[in-house]
Amino acid sequence: MIQIQGLRKTYRARRRQVTAVDGVDLTVRDGEVFGVLGRSGAGKSTLLRCVNLLERPDAGTVTVDGVELASLRRGRLREARQGIGMIHQHFALLSSRTAAGNVAFQLEVMGMPRRERAARVAELLELVGLSDRAGAYPAQLSGGQKQRVGIARALAGRPRVLLSDEATSALDPETTGSILTLLRDLSQRLGLTILLITHEMEVVKRICDSAAIMREGRIIESGPVTDLVRRPGSELARELFRLGPVPELSDATVVDVTVAGDDADHSFISALARDHDLDVRILAGSIEELAGGPVGRLRLALRGPRAADEAPLRQLRELGLIVEVPR
Repeated sequence: MIQIQGLRKTYRARRRQVTAVDGVDLTVRDGEVFGVLGRSGAGKSTLLRCVNLLERPDAGTVTVDGVELASLRRGRLREARQGIGMIHQHFALLSSRTAAGNVAFQLEVMGMPRRERAARVAELLELVGLSDRAGAYPAQLSGGQKQRVGIARALAGRPRVLLSDEATSALDPETTGSILTLLRDLSQRLGLTILLITHEMEVVKRICDSAAIMREGRIIESGPVTDLVRRPGSELARELFRLGPVPELSDATVVDVTVAGDDADHSFISALARDHDLDVRILAGSIEELAGGPVGRLRLALRGPRAADEAPLRQLRELGLIVEVPR
């Protein structure tokens, strides 16, 4: 649905050139929720704005639903943008208009007749759970309600792609959860492809099918979330499962073990201790519920005459577990 190849964007700042996006390749499949995770200044917002050409890249291509956007003339580009909705971090609502008026404004710009417009606004507000707040002005709405209006407005043109620019970063944890649940539900009900940027791991954990980590304008790693957490050395896995510093144990071998879904028998610890005459101690552990299912990570200390052998680790891998010896 979204294909980004060789994307590059630079700016001039104080007599020097700043590269915000540096040769990014990214593929977002039809119908998935894809999160780009990174700290402030990583280039996430610039990347997102290049997808709908609010920022024109210096090099590379952006193809959305089979159309390469940079090649379009102004009229065709405007038409293509109607298929790409945008949710903003700080809502970007018109204070002089009600919730219904803010949603209707997008339809007015699109040239929809008044009668059709009223029916579509009512449909959209019901979709985001705000039918009873249609006449309320932004100052009378909570942060979560404002964002729901923003989502309804983004859906006005019946887009197939929805872009989310830190949509939950200005919200409290409980409201964040409700907005993420809404986005996931809309993705499934409407067949939306959602590309979102965030600095919050909770967002990736709650709704993303796939993710990428961005740093200094580059993609460090990307792929389905369940694949990334199984990948040895994955930064996403380290961020998701914070097991703390690796202890220095002179009489034990420390290993990190990742269990995803039904890949492994939960009795592997007792089998490991029995089969290799080991004392197995759990130093740290975490279990997370991801969009693709439950994933757990354990840090184990293996003590015994065979603790440093390859055989115990090989047995764990044969059970379908991901095994790393942390440094």
